[in-house]
Amino acid sequence: MHQPVTRPSQDQKFPPAINIIALAGFSAALSTRALDPVLPHVADDFAISITTAASIAAGFALIYALVQPAIGAAADLFGKARLMTACLALLGVACILGALATSFAGLFASRILAGIAAGGVFPVALGLTADLVAPAKRQVAIGRTMAGSMTGNLLGSSASGIIGDFIGWRGVLVILGALGLIAAVAVVAGFRGAALTAPPKTDLKTLKQGYRTIFANPNTRFCYSAVFVEGCCVFGLFPFIAAFLFDLGEKSLSIAGIVIAGFAVGGLFYTLTVSRMLPRLGVKGMMIAGASIVALQLAALAFGPGWKLQFASMLAMGWGFYMIHGCLQVFASELSIGARATAMSLHSFFFFMGQTVGPLAYGFGLAHAGKGPTLLTSAAIMVVLGLVCARLLKQRAPSDAQA
Repeated sequence: MHQPVTRPSQDQKFPPAINIIALAGFSAALSTRALDPVLPHVADDFAISITTAASIAAGFALIYALVQPAIGAAADLFGKARLMTACLALLGVACILGALATSFAGLFASRILAGIAAGGVFPVALGLTADLVAPAKRQVAIGRTMAGSMTGNLLGSSASGIIGDFIGWRGVLVILGALGLIAAVAVVAGFRGAALTAPPKTDLKTLKQGYRTIFANPNTRFCYSAVFVEGCCVFGLFPFIAAFLFDLGEKSLSIAGIVIAGFAVGGLFYTLTVSRMLPRLGVKGMMIAGASIVALQLAALAFGPGWKLQFASMLAMGWGFYMIHGCLQVFASELSIGARATAMSLHSFFFFMGQTVGPLAYGFGLAHAGKGPTLLTSAAIMVVLGLVCARLLKQRAPSDAQA
């Protein structure tokens, strides 16, 4: 259950393992949005449309989502840290295979493999964080874990645009692959020396009971539905940012990367301010304010401002997005104690299903209604989402909390 949140003092330090978890999230996040700024060049190389090239993002998100129920069960059965580090190694291999692709189908397949690998890192990292930190400090600790992932998103999108301008999109994937393999070795070594509590013994019967516990919680349907809508309305937009800038005459991939990275900068700003904002606004206020900020920025982008203003809008959007999303992550971490990795993986399943539908929905809307109506519709949906979440999500202890 949510507890009053205060700024961590010097006698309330987080376990050192939190930093290792943040490093794992950083390594995986580097490749998540790395191809978004270079999609126009991918489209040119394979002689396909930008909408077809954007299907890479949808495919990555879809497979990421589909593996989540299995990832959560595997993490609870075999150990979260072990699964997470193995997936980092697989992610590095997948990126290198993508760089060697000779057809769009080959590149698409490599991104599917990368989605499977990435699916074993971030949600499991959140589950580990929740295991290590008490509820009173959990949202701030999750914010620190998210800071690692958001830094990866920031560098992945911004650096890929710069690298793409010099050595192409294949060079982007080679570098990401090498970094992923190096990170896998480093994280394995780090966890070996970390003072982690032994994972609970879990069997298939316990996992089945965990699913019952999760779906018996009234918060489940609202929490998972909300992250689906978030993924659709917010992240579904990202594959089209570079194309929007191209339409304005801004052809530099570096600029596209910088604009997309603005979202991650806003997310980092959230991690620096969450411990102050949460006691003042409360959970409901955070969700309403965050959704409203996102809606305002979607509306601003609909009018096609210059890239500097778009960067500012993306920064504000990232800040607002994580205000609501961070609250939803905490609700998800409290759906079950014994099956927390499963609950967090289901949370990611619905979030990335939204990111799968999002690019397709935006593509349809842009083709049939135009940029303005499509983005304004997303803005209206986000306002409604914040109000509904604030009204329907309640603070409830998990039914297996006694265990």
